[in-house]
Amino acid sequence: MGVSRRALLTLAAAAGAMPADAARAQDFPSRPVTIIAAGAAGGPTDTITRILADAMGRHLSQPVVVEATGPAHVATQRLTQMRPDGHTLMVTNVGMAASATLFRRLPYEIPGSFAPLGLVSDAAMTLVARPGFPAADAAGYMEALRREKDKLNLATAGLSSAANLCGLLVQQAAGAQATIVVFRGTGPAIAELMAGRIDMLCDQATNTVPYIRDGRVRAYAVTSSRRLPGLPDLPTMAEAGFPGVAMSAWHGLFAPAGTPEPVQEAIADALRRALREERLRARFADLLTEPATEERATPAFHRRFLSEEVERWRPIIQAAGAYAD
Repeated sequence: MGVSRRALLTLAAAAGAMPADAARAQDFPSRPVTIIAAGAAGGPTDTITRILADAMGRHLSQPVVVEATGPAHVATQRLTQMRPDGHTLMVTNVGMAASATLFRRLPYEIPGSFAPLGLVSDAAMTLVARPGFPAADAAGYMEALRREKDKLNLATAGLSSAANLCGLLVQQAAGAQATIVVFRGTGPAIAELMAGRIDMLCDQATNTVPYIRDGRVRAYAVTSSRRLPGLPDLPTMAEAGFPGVAMSAWHGLFAPAGTPEPVQEAIADALRRALREERLRARFADLLTEPATEERATPAFHRRFLSEEVERWRPIIQAAGAYAD
């Protein structure tokens, strides 16, 4: 059977494109690489991104610089405007998966506008409260919310923040809604918590552990499947009788959609090499953050995981009616 002229042209174009992609991968990186940290300067995403960038720079033969852009949705939109050549990347967290449902209108698609390159880290969330909060344990914490409802205020660091998502889980498990107070980042939220002007917060151990250890906030439980080595006295929420309050503030590395596959693989390889470094692992341990395993730090796993996370958070957000225009 003969081959049409159109088919021949299509095959020729495809054959010509493959060497071009290969050539781009061979030349990559040809200049410094920028990683956009989708969060406030000094916050957990910024901190994790800077640790990662320092390590990845040793495996990419080019400097890796970090740009903190503030709100995660601003950073995410910025990445979609970058050339898909691997020289501009982004680290963001679980909020990206939630944003697919939280925001009714987005100028990009999740996951369609992005190339997931691999997971970076996982951090448990911690349930904390102001000094003097009238609860002796996690069950008492939840009972106080169930009893007092909107008389208690619950801090978040923005609609798509890990703190907000954890807050949704806590309220749904308690069957009660607190008064939500939104801050620009968790730093101000913790300051208000320590001052006693905010009652409750569920935030990453990365943020809260210094304040827990020195007693400036009261800590009740963690959302991980097992207790944290750095906070062994805190039970898991499952141990406390609330298995539904389970989540990880994961971070992942992304490139714009359309980034050539060989370039994606080169970046993912540098990511895995970075995550093996003892220096990085020690700094993550100080933050009670676990580096991603070899399997999870791959494009294939990350693509599948992101889609699963979008589906996991959709009914939770829909049930809460937590949307933004």
